[in-house]
Amino acid sequence: MTESSPLAVAVADLTRTFVRSRSRLPGRLKRRPPESRTALDAITLTVPSGEVHGLLGPNGAGKTTLCKILSTVLIPTSGIAKVFGHDVVVSTTRVRPLVGVVLGGERGLYTRLTARQNLMYWSALYRQPTSEGAERTAKLLERLGLEERADERVETFSRGMKQRLHLARGLVGNPRLLILDEPTVGLDPAAARDFRGLVRQLRAEGRTILLTTHDMTEAEELCDRVTLIDSGKLLGTEDPRTIGEWLSAWERVTAEGVPAELIDRIRKVEGVAGVEIDSEGRITVETAGDGTSAAVLSLLVDGGVTSLSTSRPSLEEVYLHLIGSRGLNVG
Repeated sequence: MTESSPLAVAVADLTRTFVRSRSRLPGRLKRRPPESRTALDAITLTVPSGEVHGLLGPNGAGKTTLCKILSTVLIPTSGIAKVFGHDVVVSTTRVRPLVGVVLGGERGLYTRLTARQNLMYWSALYRQPTSEGAERTAKLLERLGLEERADERVETFSRGMKQRLHLARGLVGNPRLLILDEPTVGLDPAAARDFRGLVRQLRAEGRTILLTTHDMTEAEELCDRVTLIDSGKLLGTEDPRTIGEWLSAWERVTAEGVPAELIDRIRKVEGVAGVEIDSEGRITVETAGDGTSAAVLSLLVDGGVTSLSTSRPSLEEVYLHLIGSRGLNVG
């Protein structure tokens, strides 16, 4: 690929294995063999320039590891990763100016410094002249609604303001690829909505955005395509609306005081993925088919059960059902 390649990200057979030394056994001279964990398992992925691409998966799936490799923080164990045609290992110094990283939560900000000082510091790391950094810092603070608080310590900011400052920090170097790693985690609904609006503006500017998230609504709102990843394996890439249709079939019914005979009948209902009983006798029924929840509720009501409710399981729980029971066929 050349620098003008339309592919913002090109990953081929990318693997990353973490090895941790194990302590010496008591009374023995030899150490036990080191433990290894494969965070990425030979994944292949391409992201065209200008696309908002989602990485969707549970905790520990490998999403953040991939982001760290693309931003040159980690070196892959094997395989190839390129950003706009530049190999992240061979051409590290050419990749770094092209990538901006936005983290969720408190990571990456110096809370005892002001917002302006934070951005000026990161501008210096990009080796921008002081005058240029000051001008860009002022524009970013204004754009992200932080101008009035620019010279206050970040430790006084709300979580939403900190996240906007994270975004400003990620944009200081004017990157072509912006990596958003769980950017709305912990934000209240209003702050998350505002942040998503900012992401849409960045997309309109033609930036490529790689977004990791647990939030299906966020993926549907922002992403052109979504890649499912679990246990370091890439499961497939689809339109987010398609994935939303898969996940919307899963529901949860919780009930108390259900007779054993009725529980056995519920287990046999087509589309019931599982029934769990807690220590207090409360049952939780996981359903995975259109109309299954209605059928379960009908059985419970007809059986005289009055204490019941419905809800949706988390995305991570749905993944565990999909992957554990039948894999996830996206072909």
